[in-house]
Amino acid sequence: MPVQRLPLGFVFRSRAKEEKAPADKAQAADSKQPRDPQAPKGRPTPKRSEAQSQRRSVANTPTTRKDAAKRQREERRQALERQRQALASGDERYLPARDKGPVRRFARDWVDSRFNVAEFFLPMAVVILVLSVVRVGAIQSIALLLWLVVIVLIVLDAAFSGFRLKKRLKEKFPDQNTHGAVAYALMRSLQMRRLRLPKPQVKRGERP
Repeated sequence: MPVQRLPLGFVFRSRAKEEKAPADKAQAADSKQPRDPQAPKGRPTPKRSEAQSQRRSVANTPTTRKDAAKRQREERRQALERQRQALASGDERYLPARDKGPVRRFARDWVDSRFNVAEFFLPMAVVILVLSVVRVGAIQSIALLLWLVVIVLIVLDAAFSGFRLKKRLKEKFPDQNTHGAVAYALMRSLQMRRLRLPKPQVKRGERP
């Protein structure tokens, strides 16, 4: 029985039509859907909030190394300004790492609520230096004796304060790390009250 041969052109044309038909249907279906005239071809229309956020991110992205450095300096300046305000107001959010946390806050309040011998060291040192300048043997001996008395009082007060504060910290924060809090408080006690940072948040005699 003779086999009928079809022309090659007929075969390729029929396959091309079969492959083109689904694509034409898909394009026709897509053409029926409304599209934003400003949207790029082949992409869905972005939401207004997404478009605004993309525009802001593009606008805020530094284009050159100079712009990036300028932006970093501005961010650093703003961070330092927030930190300065926090040191004056006691805002925990922007305090330096060494001053953050309930343990450090309690240590500060405990020191600020009492009198400390060390905070009067500078005024007493000025008085002693003035006495030591006077060319009188008796007065110079008194000045030397005052130096010894002040140093002994500061050491004793620091030892007593450190012992009491350590005990209070264990009672108030039994499950938290209190390492370094006592030394932090003693260093604060060496400063005059009005010069302390962060600023004292409790009055003298007020129990923290």
